[in-house]
Amino acid sequence: MVVDAAAAIIASLTVMAAAGPSTALEHPRPELSASIVQAAAPHALGPLASLPEAATTHASAPASAPASSSAGPAGPAASSATPAVAAIPDLTRLTSTRGTQLLRGLGALPAAETARVLAANPQLVERTLARPPAPRQVDRWWSNLDAATQLSLVSAAPRLVGNLDGVPYVMRDMANRSHLRSVVNALELADPMSLGASERLQQREQLQMLYSVLDALGPATANPPRQLISLDVEGQGKAAIVVGDLATADYVSYIVPGMFISVQQSMVEWVDTAARLHDEQVTWLTLLDSATGATPATDATSDTDASTPTVASVAWIGYQTPHLLNVGSLDLAYEGRDAIASAVLGLQTLRGDNAPYLSLLAHSYGSTAAMLALTETSATVDALAMIGSPGAPGASVATLNVRGDVFVGEAAWDPIPNSSFFGLDPGSSDFGARAMNVAGGIDVITNRVLEGSTGHNSYFSPGTESMRNLALIAIDRGELVTDGTSTDALRTLDYALTY
Repeated sequence: MVVDAAAAIIASLTVMAAAGPSTALEHPRPELSASIVQAAAPHALGPLASLPEAATTHASAPASAPASSSAGPAGPAASSATPAVAAIPDLTRLTSTRGTQLLRGLGALPAAETARVLAANPQLVERTLARPPAPRQVDRWWSNLDAATQLSLVSAAPRLVGNLDGVPYVMRDMANRSHLRSVVNALELADPMSLGASERLQQREQLQMLYSVLDALGPATANPPRQLISLDVEGQGKAAIVVGDLATADYVSYIVPGMFISVQQSMVEWVDTAARLHDEQVTWLTLLDSATGATPATDATSDTDASTPTVASVAWIGYQTPHLLNVGSLDLAYEGRDAIASAVLGLQTLRGDNAPYLSLLAHSYGSTAAMLALTETSATVDALAMIGSPGAPGASVATLNVRGDVFVGEAAWDPIPNSSFFGLDPGSSDFGARAMNVAGGIDVITNRVLEGSTGHNSYFSPGTESMRNLALIAIDRGELVTDGTSTDALRTLDYALTY
């Protein structure tokens, strides 16, 4: 495959670093962000078609709409006191503001005026999303808005609302679907004869990318439900789709991609992977729950909760992944660092004391981005699993903000893990991570035959030992993760019951 061929090329780059440590680690680290030729045939809009139009004025929003960031899926309930009505800001001053000051100003405008200001000043959204306020600041701002204002902002500023960590996921999903529908409609209705050849090609590529997002979302009746929690429609695009409910799930995992994973080419496959991981986790939770007669407790579930815990898996393409010409640089890993940290902090802000068990499952270059996020920002997770990693920027697991275990899987014929291109191989004994076997075998609990992973691109293949172990890591059952030693024969159901 192209990815495996690319992996071999990357591995060969280590010849340049054979005389000493990788020079990639000497790359200057960018400053952390504040948050931590025909018209295409119309594509079926699927779940977007049934989406209700958001309110266009403050007065027209339904009084029963969610008013804050944590009551159910919409997020924390705001104070019972009626929020103070802010004075309409001076537009000249507003367009020169940044961060939360800009957000407060937009929240004080009538919806029609907000839409007009942002249309006339697109740099306001670009600037805010490039260096967004911290999720806690966003949450505080959003919680102080009344329900009508929240819905009017979803309508007037969908791109902004849909991509701010700290805004409740149900509102981000609504905003992003609205933005997606609007852009797709505009592109499909555009006259191709008014465009040059390069513009027509760009338009066609953009439409194909957005169709991939539509296809990945599936039908409105998808079970478990899917939410579009981030969307960037420009360039190669970025998107994140949740399988499950991030607002209530007991176990949350983010699947972080590496080289060559793009929205246009990979979104459907990436969401399918998230769905398979979701189902694998649910299967294990149900099996262990029925065998033990007890539900594993997290901060989000009490010891007396009789229901099986719930799961949310995030198919996350939240940064521009590298290709052959730039994979040797850490530039995009730093972009990934900031985006991962913001997503983690946003989730933890919205969930508050009802925190889920949170894991990052990172592949290839994405593992380096994840480690940067967990060493250079305040983001902290419960577990980290890395597969096919090109190297760690830190010296050991002790440098990572991980409350639980760190796991590393390395497949046969995968040249990337042993390259140590971006630092120490996290699979080495010096790094101190736990080994995660991916070679295949017999599951001693279910008696399933598990396929082995080979090369750089089969860790997420269905029915593999890798997928089994990733699912167990994501539900905090690391003691059942196989490591390829004789101890695996002891990881039986009886062992699980006594652990």
